[in-house]
Amino acid sequence: MMPWRSPAVAAWEQRGRYRDLAGYKTFTIDVPSAGPEKEEPLVVVHGFPSSSFDFHRVVDTLAEHRRVLLFDMIGYGLSAKPDRAYTLDLQAEVAQAFVADAGVSTLALLTHDLGDTVGGELLARQAEGRWPVEITGRVVTNGSIYIEMAHLSVGQQLLLSLPDERLPDTAGIDGPTMQSSLAATFSTRSRPEPSDLEAEWELISHDGGHLLLPRTIRYIEERRRDQARFTGAIESHPSPLAIVWGTDDPIAVRDMATRLHGVRPDASLSWLEGIGHYPMLESPSAFLDAVVPALAR
Repeated sequence: MMPWRSPAVAAWEQRGRYRDLAGYKTFTIDVPSAGPEKEEPLVVVHGFPSSSFDFHRVVDTLAEHRRVLLFDMIGYGLSAKPDRAYTLDLQAEVAQAFVADAGVSTLALLTHDLGDTVGGELLARQAEGRWPVEITGRVVTNGSIYIEMAHLSVGQQLLLSLPDERLPDTAGIDGPTMQSSLAATFSTRSRPEPSDLEAEWELISHDGGHLLLPRTIRYIEERRRDQARFTGAIESHPSPLAIVWGTDDPIAVRDMATRLHGVRPDASLSWLEGIGHYPMLESPSAFLDAVVPALAR
């Protein structure tokens, strides 16, 4: 275990274990059901530029009647951060390997931000017969599933303008700057916990991860190029779909959720009023009030 500045990060690491998945050291958390296991396991896929820690305030409630599996994608959080090209194929391979290593063949999906796109790739693979699991339901939360509608931040645009390579050690990305950028994605009507922002920065910068941001953000280019595959799978996969969306997200704007619901009118749509891009951190109770019944449908 690492000597962490943030007690929250130390506690999060203690809950998990490291596995070798798809050839990379991957941080995983496997939470057993706290009570009678009434529901299928839930696989949670986090977003950019953070990690599974995003769900630290909600995971225990999610696990009241089901097993919950979380992991840090490669290049994120406590997982390996090699200096390489980061692709959605890589992250999907790791997700599949984790599910297989955990012995799970029937599952539900909860995805956020970048995780929505990774989830789209996983759904496409399952539909193609390349992922031999049964998906019983899924919840999609704030993420740029229609990339042409996204209001990318100045920071995101800057990272995308840089070469796809590791930044030098002297690059001026520091804790206050990154914490401010994350806080700006929250609703102006909600206040991020300073301890959460400090922990997020520690996890992003762990093993020099902040220097890899011009590489890990390249998923946006893939999403632009292959949106028909990723969003097409989110739209068309036959498993029950629930859309849970913070109304005040400045990047993945609410019109995206409205558009998805128009394509999938059979899906449930839950608006989280006065909540921005990180609903599981901004208002854990509102997030859980929407997600738990959606998964139990």
